Amino acid sequence: MFSVVLCVVAKEATHMRDTLEDLYFGKITPNEQDITPGSILADAMDRAEQCEEKLTARLEGEEKTLLLRLLNAENEICSTMALENFILGFRLGMRIAIESLDEDDGSLTMAYEEGGSCNGKETGQRRG
Repeated sequence: MFSVVLCVVAKEATHMRDTLEDLYFGKITPNEQDITPGSILADAMDRAEQCEEKLTARLEGEEKTLLLRLLNAENEICSTMALENFILGFRLGMRIAIESLDEDDGSLTMAYEEGGSCNGKETGQRRG
């Protein structure tokens, strides 16, 4: 059983290294995604593009400039919020991972270790 654990740990470590290398070399880009054709998101994006084209064609001068400024500001807001949400989600994920490793967290039960003991103590009592 010991060799199986080492094999799994080695495999996970190799996978983590691959992930870190992919991130370093720019192969992982969460902000670049393909939109599924026909999806709710794709349809909404198509409608927005059509509305923008129609409005831009109807407006001239200062009104057209204002519309383009509004659209650029909206895009900047969306991009900034996407980045912020990515960072917040990543931090939350790391907090969950770190907290899951804390064995001294006030748990009301003892985790079983190999050999039928809890935290190095023999078990024989069971509370119901």
